[in-house]
Amino acid sequence: MSNNLIVGFSGNISRPSTTKRFVESVTEALAKQSGLQHVVFDVEDLGSSLTAARSVADLDSAARKVIRTIIEADALVIGSPTYKGSYTGLFKHVIDLLDPSDLRGKPIVLTATGGGDRHSLVVEHQLRPLFAFFEAFVTPTAIYASGRDFTDGAPSPAILGRVNQALGEAAMLINARSISAAIAAE
Repeated sequence: MSNNLIVGFSGNISRPSTTKRFVESVTEALAKQSGLQHVVFDVEDLGSSLTAARSVADLDSAARKVIRTIIEADALVIGSPTYKGSYTGLFKHVIDLLDPSDLRGKPIVLTATGGGDRHSLVVEHQLRPLFAFFEAFVTPTAIYASGRDFTDGAPSPAILGRVNQALGEAAMLINARSISAAIAAE
């Protein structure tokens, strides 16, 4: 199901967040390039019902609406801050609530932020395998940015180059998925 929406989801657990700002900027750029609307959520948007939830049904209605919006999105921009070489635990808990078929075929751009280069492979060794399990179409280009890659909250030219490459890949995936859905509807 499509909602003509690009959804960003950030695994940060505090606000303000460099990760969420980065996910917002990538989500907005992808939506603009694709001619779609966009919205960005983070773990905080799921509220207090998240921690005790063992399924989506255990979430309160506002949190279930966030999950439904993520599932119905035309594409996702996913981001997590890096803690001890991986994504955040509550981010993983949110993903664990999804059915394995919920993200099948969905275009996804992966992003992560961290304190230094030691964490740069988090997108390849943690996030990419996670979304491969869901059979999502993850763009070949993922973006990791450390603190030094931002100046006054803006990404460096090198990071913007990777963002633009990932956006081009995601736009092709969104277009292909749209064409495929139109053919299937005929």
